[in-house]
Amino acid sequence: MPVLRALPLTSGPELAESFGDLVAMAAGGRCYLPVDDDPDAPDRRLLESSLAVGSPVDDPDACLVIATSGSTGRPKGAIHTPSTLAASADATHARLGGEGNWLLALPPHHIAGLQVLLRALRAGFTPAVCDLRGGFDAERFARDIALLRGPKRYTSLVPTQLRAVLDTPAATAALGEVDAVLVGGAATPPALHRRAVEAGIPVVRTYGMSETGGGCVYDGRPLDGVSVSIDDGVVVLSGPMVAHGYHGRDDPAFAVPGSFRTDDLGIVTDGELRILGRADDAISSGGLTVVPQVVESVLAADPAVAECAVVGVPDERLGERVVAAVVAAPGRRPDPEALRTRVAEQVHRHAAPKQIVVVDDLPRRGPGKIDRAGVRALLESGGRQADSAARG
Repeated sequence: MPVLRALPLTSGPELAESFGDLVAMAAGGRCYLPVDDDPDAPDRRLLESSLAVGSPVDDPDACLVIATSGSTGRPKGAIHTPSTLAASADATHARLGGEGNWLLALPPHHIAGLQVLLRALRAGFTPAVCDLRGGFDAERFARDIALLRGPKRYTSLVPTQLRAVLDTPAATAALGEVDAVLVGGAATPPALHRRAVEAGIPVVRTYGMSETGGGCVYDGRPLDGVSVSIDDGVVVLSGPMVAHGYHGRDDPAFAVPGSFRTDDLGIVTDGELRILGRADDAISSGGLTVVPQVVESVLAADPAVAECAVVGVPDERLGERVVAAVVAAPGRRPDPEALRTRVAEQVHRHAAPKQIVVVDDLPRRGPGKIDRAGVRALLESGGRQADSAARG
């Protein structure tokens, strides 16, 4: 059995020194756990300990154990093989229109960033790397795109990075010249997607996770070889890029080989998948179930809202109270009462947030995902707020 080794990866140009290791990994020579190159990074210590670096991986074909982005509990490590990684890269290039080179603008130790590198290397190109050690800089990103060479040019971003690009004219113009930009890691707000399309940016919204080798559904449509089914309201993904399970643990999510039962609620209409939200994010308020992402889609459609998060907080009478944190669009001031009315009319009056707080930023975890536990703590404490309105 292969032995799991830590592979420290930097978020700067020196990452090129690790390309040889990544090529060897994709060929099946070694099994790696990508981690932050900072030896003192809290998540690195946690991952190396929880995923037992140095232990054998119970899959003879394993070449990669990639940490999931779960926010609580013991981290899980999805087991991938050369065949699952190749299937993911090939299906992506087939959907986008052919092999090309990639610009990395995401942390390389998360699945989305790692796949940017693996796709380029599999196609025979040397990927370009943004220096993210000081944070994402849209102006620098624009310069990096200009230097990217290939018959086709691709990159991948999270929604917060896309917003920064759209707020920077030079970056917007540069991104409009690539052949495709994958946007994932979190749901893309409709208003942000419209801005990108109107700016001429070839946005492709992706859905997937570590367990599926990254995005495997693009703009609601499964990649070649991928099938989507709904089991009791929960999304099940099947295909050749699905992981072989979790390192060191059995999990019913992988009960059917080649399939992964997600934690997401969804519906499929005319072959297009729509994610409603995570099953474990659902709020039980007054005996009724409220799916946060459904409420968020209504709030985010308001021009005054740049982004938002809906969570449940303890309530003696209701069990949980629906509350929302919103970030104002530039130059706008959200109207809490108007937002509540919008939700009541389009979803249900019981889903309308009892409190809406305007905040500077939303807490995040991983590459762009909203940290709902952080949002809940922010709202329960009053947080950094510019405005607040509550209704009993």
